[in-house]
Amino acid sequence: MLSGIHPLLSGPLLAHLDAMGHSDGVVLADAHFPAENLGRRTLVLPGVGTPELLAAVRTVLPLDDEPALDLMAPDGGSTPPVHEELVVAAGATPRLLGRFEFYDAAAEAFLVVRTGETRVYANALLRKGVVT
Repeated sequence: MLSGIHPLLSGPLLAHLDAMGHSDGVVLADAHFPAENLGRRTLVLPGVGTPELLAAVRTVLPLDDEPALDLMAPDGGSTPPVHEELVVAAGATPRLLGRFEFYDAAAEAFLVVRTGETRVYANALLRKGVVT
């Protein structure tokens, strides 16, 4: 245990976040997300919800300039209730991407973390900013 580090931030997750460079992406995905298929590097945190993990990650990860946050949106334009929680946790205005557009962006991300979140469309892609 480290002082001042959110308890959801495991050693492997912190190591990956530290290794990321400016504008590298990290996907925090729900349990339904095809993480192993799309991710170059993957972690699985089955006991964690996506909004909670996003809030924890934001304690150590500065965000890039726009677009700093992408959310997966369902076809038809309806906004899932979990999106409000993700936006609050990120502290950023999101860009909404359709499912397959989000999959394409996720395939380019540095890391994909699949959570235990069971709500659909609870997927967020953050881009790392510069640590000053």
